[in-house]
Amino acid sequence: VQLQASGGGLVQAGGSLRLSCAASGRDVSINNWNWHRQAPGKQRELVAGITRGGSTNYVDSVKGRFTISRDNAKNTVSLQMNSLKPEDTAVYYCEADWMYYNDNGSPVVGRTWGQGTLVTVSS
Repeated sequence: VQLQASGGGLVQAGGSLRLSCAASGRDVSINNWNWHRQAPGKQRELVAGITRGGSTNYVDSVKGRFTISRDNAKNTVSLQMNSLKPEDTAVYYCEADWMYYNDNGSPVVGRTWGQGTLVTVSS
C-alpha cells in the first residue's frame, strides 16, 4: 500500500488549502485515516482523524477551521483547511490503518504513511 499526498503550498494567513491523500497498490480496506503535521523544531502531532464510519476527531488548535473527509470507494482522504494561521505551517502527513484478508482468510493489518506535503502560511 502506498499513499500519495498532495495539495500543500504557500498561502497567506486567513486563506484556505485542501490536502488530499490517495492509497494505491494492494486492494485494502482502510479503517482509520489520520493527518499529522510536524512544524520546524517541534514533534509530530495528530491533527485530525476519521474512522471508516465517518467519526472524526481534531486537535483543539484546528477545531472549527479544519475538516477531514474520506471517500471509501476511492480510498482517499482530504483535509480542508480554512482560516489558516502562521502556526499551521508544517509538513503534513497522511496515515492509513488498513487491513485485508490473505489467501488463508486471515486478516492482515498494517499502517502506511504518506511522503508529506509542506504547508506554509505567511503572516
